[in-house]
Amino acid sequence: MSTPDQPQQPDVPQQPYGQQPPAAPQYGESAQYAPQRGYNTMSIVAFILAFFVSIVGIILGFIALSQIKKTGEQGRGLALAAVIIGFVEIALGIIFTIVFIALIGSAGVTYQMNS
Repeated sequence: MSTPDQPQQPDVPQQPYGQQPPAAPQYGESAQYAPQRGYNTMSIVAFILAFFVSIVGIILGFIALSQIKKTGEQGRGLALAAVIIGFVEIALGIIFTIVFIALIGSAGVTYQMNS
């Protein structure tokens, strides 16, 4: 208890007798004691394949997101980027195909009218 003229001080946890508190990290050492998990390999592969084979990149990206959620590994951004890049490439491919077919169709109609 504290006396009325002295403010109450917070309780400071004490180390058990004979044990030392954990030492502060030295210069150049990491302050984290638990090792960091590495990047999810599937997310890296998904990101690379999203540029070349969009469907495979999307599928692997979703699988990597599921694995990352369970394991806590890094690489969520890579997996999301793979999914987004894959969908954007598919959408651009569809738009390009529609425009290409429309141009060929209109060129055919123009050619028939001039003959």
